Amino acid sequence: MTDLVDQTITASEKKEDEAPAPAPAELTPYVAPLPVPPVLRPATGDVLRETEIALRPTWVRLHPQLPPTLMWGYDGHVPGPTIEVRRGQRVRIAWTNRIPKDSEYPVTSVEVPLRTDGRPPATTEPGREGVEPNKDVAALPAWSVTHLHGAQTGGGNDGWADNAVGHGDAQLSEYPNDHQAVQWWYHDHAMNITRWNVMTGLYGTYLVRDDEEDALHLPSGDREIPLLLADRNLDTDEDGRFNGRLLHKTVIVQQSNPETGKPVSIPFTGPYTTVNGRIWPYAEVDAAWYRFRLVNASNARIYDLVLVDEDGTPVPGVVHQIGSDGGLLPRPVPIDFDATLPTLTAAPAERFDLLVDFRALAGRTLRLVNKGRNQPPGVPDPAGDVRYPEVMKFRVRESCEPDAFELPEVLSGSFRRLTHDIPHGHRLIVLTPPATKGAGGHPEIWEMTEVADPSGLQLPADGVLQVTGADGTTKTYRRTARTFNDGLGFTIGEGSHEQWSFLNLAPIVHPMHIHLADFQILGRDAYDISGFDPTVGGTRTPIRFDAGRTIPLAPNERGHKDVFRVPGGQILRVMGRFDGAYGRFMYHCHLLEHEDMGMMRPFVVMPPEALKFDHGGAHGGHGEGHTG
Repeated sequence: MTDLVDQTITASEKKEDEAPAPAPAELTPYVAPLPVPPVLRPATGDVLRETEIALRPTWVRLHPQLPPTLMWGYDGHVPGPTIEVRRGQRVRIAWTNRIPKDSEYPVTSVEVPLRTDGRPPATTEPGREGVEPNKDVAALPAWSVTHLHGAQTGGGNDGWADNAVGHGDAQLSEYPNDHQAVQWWYHDHAMNITRWNVMTGLYGTYLVRDDEEDALHLPSGDREIPLLLADRNLDTDEDGRFNGRLLHKTVIVQQSNPETGKPVSIPFTGPYTTVNGRIWPYAEVDAAWYRFRLVNASNARIYDLVLVDEDGTPVPGVVHQIGSDGGLLPRPVPIDFDATLPTLTAAPAERFDLLVDFRALAGRTLRLVNKGRNQPPGVPDPAGDVRYPEVMKFRVRESCEPDAFELPEVLSGSFRRLTHDIPHGHRLIVLTPPATKGAGGHPEIWEMTEVADPSGLQLPADGVLQVTGADGTTKTYRRTARTFNDGLGFTIGEGSHEQWSFLNLAPIVHPMHIHLADFQILGRDAYDISGFDPTVGGTRTPIRFDAGRTIPLAPNERGHKDVFRVPGGQILRVMGRFDGAYGRFMYHCHLLEHEDMGMMRPFVVMPPEALKFDHGGAHGGHGEGHTG
């Protein structure tokens, strides 16, 4: 049996712990067992089932050598309970805010200067470096709204960012759960402060089961374990010892933006990886097959995960990915940490359904590590923002009952690949560099509309882009929205397919998330983006398709997804069907700092019959925003 533990502690236990906190360098990895969140299964039946999940303050032991940490948790757990339902089992959850009005906000937030003396980035180290905490963050109330990430549910149940509730109020959300077997996850989505609220501990996983999944007889019970990864930083006292406080520490890259006069900082990444709320845990496992339901619940860290032995050598042939964000893949994908998939790359909010075969590894110890860009797996890379590569350890027991499970050759007979010949609309969304004119030092989402006759335009012009596609045709687009509060741009007929093309003009990878719909990645295309001039906010010469760079899809990107990594200099093309619900939804970058700073836009889904009477807006007919 895997060790099942709860890392939450009572207030009395907190007071009894009088051992001095260690200095940061003294934390020892792999000394505490992996916690497993409790499972909440709403009662089954033919009627709507209601349940309450309360948000409460709780004290958490992140590591045995640390003092207790104040956090907020769903039902007092960090992460929250794993909610498990059957397909078609409609449930209503009252996400009730039971955090007292006078509660201390659990996160200390600082922005520290950019280092210019050659030392590694400050984000790789704990402590505030003498910088005073942000008083506005310390004064935040318990204001929260929960989004069930991936769910097909009406806009009123989706966790609209402005509809957060305070102490004593409940957010009532109904989930039809009419979806193939899948791992969703739930987390806070409050406007402007998601980055801090999620860091307090407001996240958890949600599983939908169905008959197709049951027929595979996958590892279950104690051999199916959620792994919720989240990086964290920790504050220190005046003596340089940990004080137990969560620290949101970001680096200022521009002291005073000329447009806003305010400093500009980069998204949060922390040196310590928590798995299910504990720093660097271990799991005792049998020499058998296990199923791990992994989600990256970090604010902004993209993990490059590798399973290695004690010598740091990658272990091939034991990890197989069987599902992604939207459910089962058509066939298993081997994760051998070779040239095909050198790492298991997980951006914030991406999910991975993994089978791991420990049968031939009895008595051995394996480590899951985060690979830095400059070093081999398992080797610290402070310059690459990976001071501590440790994630967790697996200790494989010497013997157990024989495991007769066999890896299926085909996982989902119901999976259907979407192709470009399906009737669909087109959208072009541009992700801009922080230094772009009018952006205030932050990246933005631009919604674009094709200009039918660009002959009257004086180029270059703010908000106007020219793009030369693979067929050599140059098209001109104008910006129609750039901030969350700009007018509604996308109105979509329920049941329709759309292709959304994300063009990234920035050097950073943006993990883009679209609410409501499952998508499939159609392709990645390389583009020469040097023609875009951020000081103008438009192109001086067209952005051009780069035929010399072919970007194949990774084999584990070919399933249903709702989060897509968009590197710089690429157009990522995805297609999905907006079905199963009506209402107002959002799409955004899932780097939470970017989301909070404005990289989020609304869209509306309505009956196509009603859309015929719409008084305006971009409806996404074929050819609008077309990029191929």
